[in-house]
Formats: sequence, structure tokens, C-alpha cells
Amino acid sequence: MDLYDWSDRPGWEGMYHLWIAELLRWVKPRLPIGYRAYIGSAPLLAVGAPEGRPDVSVRDWPAEPSATAETPAARPTERPEFEPDVEIAVAALDPGTALFVERQGRLVAAVELISPHNKDRPIARTAYLSRYLGYLMEAVNLLLIDVHRRPLGFSFADRIAEELSFPQAHCPTPSAVSYRVGEPAAAGGRILAIWRRPLSVGSSMPVISLPLTVDLIVPIDLDQTYAMAASDAYLS
Repeated sequence: MDLYDWSDRPGWEGMYHLWIAELLRWVKPRLPIGYRAYIGSAPLLAVGAPEGRPDVSVRDWPAEPSATAETPAARPTERPEFEPDVEIAVAALDPGTALFVERQGRLVAAVELISPHNKDRPIARTAYLSRYLGYLMEAVNLLLIDVHRRPLGFSFADRIAEELSFPQAHCPTPSAVSYRVGEPAAAGGRILAIWRRPLSVGSSMPVISLPLTVDLIVPIDLDQTYAMAASDAYLS
């Protein structure tokens, strides 16, 4: 099925949940005995704002009067002079739903679908980059799927390469990138194997590996799982 241009197309949130469910249905029957796949969430700072409105509001209050000798002992109160000077609406926690694979209680692999709010402003890019790097630093194999072109020139795959200090040609989005954290390296750390698959709007998507160990992988048909999700979302 041809990949949509999601830049200005509505319906991504629904598509996200359907696609992650289809990825789960694809992975579960292909896992070796002893492995378990499930959809879970990890709290993460979300910086998305409602369309057309700022996500920060400020309210000023009168200055608190100075204390005097007659001030009573501290106790719960609703008196206005004890209101805060400022109240600010800040970012909320996003559950960050993803597909996880575990074995004997240990997380071994994760599949993350990247949404526009994961990278729509610098603080979001920093927060989610830390999350993706955290998987690799904890020796968890990772598949990142990003079907969103914007912001142009930004790629989590590029930023991961920069942070881990390995050379990589520019890997623009849309793309799917899979990381296998392998055996210890002679110079320290671990061997990192990488599969990079470019995605093109208007074209079908490839099969990509989800590593479980150095020797075990689950091939994931991005095109078939995407098509099933789009059908359920009445987008096809």
C-alpha cells in the first residue's frame, strides 16, 4: 500500500493506535518460545499544544503581605493573600505507547512509531532522543518508524548517530531504522548493528528486521501492517 503524506492529513492519532496494534498482531505469532510481546507505555514529557492556542498561560496575583507578630500559626487556609504569585500551564505527561518484547522479565526489544509531537519543537526532540538512546544504552534492540517528513532536515536516526559518535550518511525521514545491540566490542561498549530503510510517500514500504538477539530477528512487513491499519481507519 502506498505511504500517505501525513504532513497535512488528519487522522494520524487514530492511525497510530491501529498501526501499533497491527504490529503487535504481526510480531506475537512470530516470536520464539519464551518471548512475550505487548503494548505498553512509559511516562514522558509531552510538549504538544492544542492547535491554534499557546500551551502556556500566566496569571498574576497581588504580592503577599509581610509577616507580623500577630500572624497566627501556619495552618491550611484559603485566604487569597496566600495564593501563588504566578500559575503557569506547562507540558503534561504523555503515556508514550510503544510495542515491547520481553524474555524472562527483561525487555529485549521495542518498536516506536514516531508522531509529529515527538519532534515538533526542541524540547520534544531532546526528550524523545533521550528515550531512544536509553533503549540502546540499556542493551534493548530498537525499531524506529517515522513516516512524517517534517520538520525538514531533522532525523532521530541522524541525532542518534551524533550522540553515539559513529559516522552515518544523512538518513532523512520518512524512514525506518532498526538497531541491534550485540556483543561487547573490543574497544569497550557493544557492537551496534543498524538497518536503514528509506520510505517514500506514494510508494509501498519494505520489510525490516526487529532484532531480539544477535542471532534472532523478527522480519516485520511494514507495508502489510500499515495497510491493515489504514483499512481499519477507513483511510484506504
